[in-house]
Amino acid sequence: MTSDSLARPGDDGTDRGQEGFTLVELLVVLAILGLLAAIAAPQVMRQLGGAKSEAAEIQLEKLGGVLDLYRLEVGVYPTTAEGLTALVDRPAAAAPSWNGPYLKNPDALTDPWGRPYQYRAPGDHGDYDLWSLGADGKPGGEGENRDVASW
Repeated sequence: MTSDSLARPGDDGTDRGQEGFTLVELLVVLAILGLLAAIAAPQVMRQLGGAKSEAAEIQLEKLGGVLDLYRLEVGVYPTTAEGLTALVDRPAAAAPSWNGPYLKNPDALTDPWGRPYQYRAPGDHGDYDLWSLGADGKPGGEGENRDVASW
């Protein structure tokens, strides 16, 4: 075998061609990706907003169960003045039967948008009212801005 027979293709000095992509090809791919992102982003954001509302509904159900446990042990729901913090910290006028904390994580008292859940006892819709004002933090609204309530 001679050294010529071990030579690789293209080692004979001929140009094998350019490898890689041209700038135009890369720009076309980036433009297509940008269009896809522009179409998909509103859909993703809409789904994210709906997921936060659903998470708020689930958290309200859990808080309702914790409030019921509080009532079973203490005899009454926390007052509006005591608020939901009575589930985490012993209220000043707590009955001796307070056996808390009823929630380990005080972050459970905030809605998915980072604001505290609203609480009133006695409530207009039952023994207590528990609600979130939604993404906009204002009463009413539609879609992601709608209020999420326990009643």
